[in-house]
Amino acid sequence: MNVKRFFDTNVLIYAFATDDPRNELAEDLVAEGGTVSIQVLSEFVNVSRHKLGRAWSEIRDELSVMKTLLDAPIPMTAEVHGGAVDIAERYGFHFYDSLIVAAALQAKCSILYTEDFQHGQKIEGLTIRNPFSVT
Repeated sequence: MNVKRFFDTNVLIYAFATDDPRNELAEDLVAEGGTVSIQVLSEFVNVSRHKLGRAWSEIRDELSVMKTLLDAPIPMTAEVHGGAVDIAERYGFHFYDSLIVAAALQAKCSILYTEDFQHGQKIEGLTIRNPFSVT
């Protein structure tokens, strides 16, 4: 079975972290390939720059690595946006989290790697996995 994976921002942040115990696992997951959205890449840039204080050159290098390893990002479209509204209403998720789920569904992914949802939850054929969970 071919498993298509989608990464949330936190997994990407850990993949490029230097002093974080989640780095090795996140790096391995990203190296195996998967999909992200433009929103996830935008959040990655914002967190890298404003929370972690990374230089623009470092951020560009990391984005270049992702471009090499990952599928083309899912754009923000009216369809993804509408799907996110439906998901937010149905599941009670925050809207920006719903955008990530909607993008993963648009990409026909079967797994969403994230720390931000309930591990094991299923949403319309998409299974949430917290790769850092010990359970």
